[in-house]
Amino acid sequence: MKVLLLGSGGREHALAWKLASSPLLTKLYAAPGNPGIAEEADLVDLKISDNAAVETFCKEKKIDLVVVGPEAPLVAGLVDRLSGAKIKAFGPSAAAAKLEGSKSFTKQLCVENNIPTAGYAEFRDKAAAKQYLDLHGAPIVLKADGLHAGKGVVVAMTKEEAIAALDQVFAMGSNEPVVIEEFLQGEEASYFCFVDGETVLPLTSAQDHKRVFDGDKGPNTGGMGAYSPAPVFTPEIEQRTLAEIVCPTARALAKAGTPYRGVLYAGLMITEDGPKLIEYNVRFGDPECQVLMPRLKDDLLTLMLAACDRTLDKMSVRWRDEVAITVVLATRGYPGSYKSGSEIRGLDRAARAEDVTIFHAGTKREDGKLLAAGGRVLNVTALGKTVKEAQTRAYQAVDLIDWPEGFCRRDIGWRAV
Repeated sequence: MKVLLLGSGGREHALAWKLASSPLLTKLYAAPGNPGIAEEADLVDLKISDNAAVETFCKEKKIDLVVVGPEAPLVAGLVDRLSGAKIKAFGPSAAAAKLEGSKSFTKQLCVENNIPTAGYAEFRDKAAAKQYLDLHGAPIVLKADGLHAGKGVVVAMTKEEAIAALDQVFAMGSNEPVVIEEFLQGEEASYFCFVDGETVLPLTSAQDHKRVFDGDKGPNTGGMGAYSPAPVFTPEIEQRTLAEIVCPTARALAKAGTPYRGVLYAGLMITEDGPKLIEYNVRFGDPECQVLMPRLKDDLLTLMLAACDRTLDKMSVRWRDEVAITVVLATRGYPGSYKSGSEIRGLDRAARAEDVTIFHAGTKREDGKLLAAGGRVLNVTALGKTVKEAQTRAYQAVDLIDWPEGFCRRDIGWRAV
């Protein structure tokens, strides 16, 4: 098969790395890719936000499957466009992708289908929203409705932070509602399933580390590390998540005539009352994908095809017993302002460490040098029999990388340890 992978981050490098091992694969293209992905695929100069250009490339190269990494092309209807041209694509339609594209849509779906989630209210008027904050106080969560590249959510721990966040979130959306949610107490977990209409194939769990500094301090980021599986996500919690959250969602979308196909990522809070939905993402998480792929025993391409062909009911998934952990190396200053272009050395040495794989997230090559080209730059992933062993291996590899302009959290996996 000829496959086109869309995206350029660490998630896409992990997908490329896994797809490249498929016995079904004859050719892997990636657009726009990165230097790590270039080791697994032929990079293509293709604007992935241009649906027509993607369709044209697929026809020219006779692409058998398109794998969409990031959320924006899904929400923009790329899969609909490709399906209309009889080109197979892994990912949901624009209508189903509203699960991530609109916070308001997902909250309404939860209410209508009795799916456990945080209590909420939505506002288009800032004065009314401020009145609500005055009434409810803090801690409280504010969300801009649409896609904002992971920056549309503010967890305000004080009333002052909440008022400041209100200005910030209202400034993000043009005519979008703002969702204000109750602050849920508990431990977060990420849960992944493949879905093809009403059939749900459970995958596995992970736990992300959103805050920038050790001990979960500092501002939220796109994720500073992750590990899989998450001990908090017990078999009992998994059964409840499927029965109370994921399966009712799949049924509701199918009933509405907009069946979900692809990978569904449920961001959960495990509370005293059980799992509650924080948000849905309509693609693999980043950096969670970087710990899922090294643990996946089965062929990813076969599973993706089954989701497209509606044959997931005939599939099962096996996982390695080992724990996987990934540490994100970011440019100093991230998630605030930072300077790109610093040189990274020692990557080959670090990649040779036992059970270690390094995924590129924001890098570029210039004059034979590897340079940082983003906020989150590398994902150092390691396997181990325990979280502690995987953690030790990951940080030993991190310490072999010579990049003074970079930093990382030193406590990824601390809850499980």
